[in-house]
Amino acid sequence: MEVIVLAGGLGTRLRSVVSEVPKCMAPVAGKPFLWYLLKYLTRFDVSRVVLSVGYLREVIFKWIDEVKEEFPFEFDYAVEETPLGTGGGIRLAMSKIHGSEAIVLNGDTFFDVDLDALVGAHHSQPWADITLALKPMRDFDRYGTVELGIDGRIVRFNEKRPCRKGVINGGVYVLKNNDSLFAGLPQKFSFETEVLQVRCGATGTLYGQVQDGYFIDIGVPEDYRKAEEIVGVMKK
Repeated sequence: MEVIVLAGGLGTRLRSVVSEVPKCMAPVAGKPFLWYLLKYLTRFDVSRVVLSVGYLREVIFKWIDEVKEEFPFEFDYAVEETPLGTGGGIRLAMSKIHGSEAIVLNGDTFFDVDLDALVGAHHSQPWADITLALKPMRDFDRYGTVELGIDGRIVRFNEKRPCRKGVINGGVYVLKNNDSLFAGLPQKFSFETEVLQVRCGATGTLYGQVQDGYFIDIGVPEDYRKAEEIVGVMKK
């Protein structure tokens, strides 16, 4: 199992509370947020972690060198010399993957997904190029919703609007290691718009699995202030 962690975010919205470190290195209960993501990955048979880095990457390099012996997997890096967008960053990181697929996580989001179940769902659909972990939510307006067909295929992404309930893209993906996923796309592009939106629909190759694990997005200050909840989740 190989995992990509998207750790190159600028953290613009967090500047008021965290500065001079990448978003994934924002401190939570005395440890960088990235530490909790990596500790979570130790629950699964992960062999390699590729960190997709850009902004202030030297901070991440130094920290990984200090703590890498805590973790049972190999580390590698995909370095964005200039910002490539979510899609360009994922494409660059996929070039570092050795096997036929990779799991992708956002470095500023913790979603307690059963990765074995997610990979199993991906393998159960012969047409799936990408499988998303979807999070059920209630009374929200910060996220767009995702609509699933009866076969687990994603048929539509809806714009952000106030919702009483729905499922959202949890930012955890299984991707086939297939160059055709990114064929014809520019160097910098949006993964959500240029890949996910294009592949959804009744005859698409985009699937989803709903999982109701703990979810937090530290990309905005109000959620970052609640992030110490993660300590209790990790002790379960």
